[in-house]
Amino acid sequence: MTNESSIENPGATPTATGANRLNLAQAAPKVFKAVLGLDAAAREGIDPVLVELVQIRVSQLNGCAYCLHMHTSDARKAGESEERLHLVALWREAAHFFTAKEQAALALAESITRLAEGGVPQAVHDRAAEHFEQAELAQLVAVILTINTWNRIALTSAKVAGTDERGR
Repeated sequence: MTNESSIENPGATPTATGANRLNLAQAAPKVFKAVLGLDAAAREGIDPVLVELVQIRVSQLNGCAYCLHMHTSDARKAGESEERLHLVALWREAAHFFTAKEQAALALAESITRLAEGGVPQAVHDRAAEHFEQAELAQLVAVILTINTWNRIALTSAKVAGTDERGR
């Protein structure tokens, strides 16, 4: 059954809890485990707080409340301040709250997430390359790709914010 309001307004909040949606972990466990493996591999060698900041910003851009809730919670557990969490969405206007390295990572995350709006400008890439060694930059790109994938899985599956299913 189709939700009429979602047809009329594709950006509308779904009314279903996701119970009738595809559960990728159950329907395609090998694919789900592969994404989990990519996620774990991508994080290696990257500051956990930076990972969470990037995941928060990408989840904001993609409109994924499920992942946004999860990663703001994880950032708090990693020691991130409420003040900075509230400012991630407007990090350019609040640049003094974020290091130059964090700003470069957030700019790269936005460009990769919004590829259709002009790709990754050379200046954004160069700024990131100034703050990250080549291997670390590759890891950061993988983190960005992975959170974009998780956002799409959560949104397609109609995951509900506050229902962290990781079992942590």
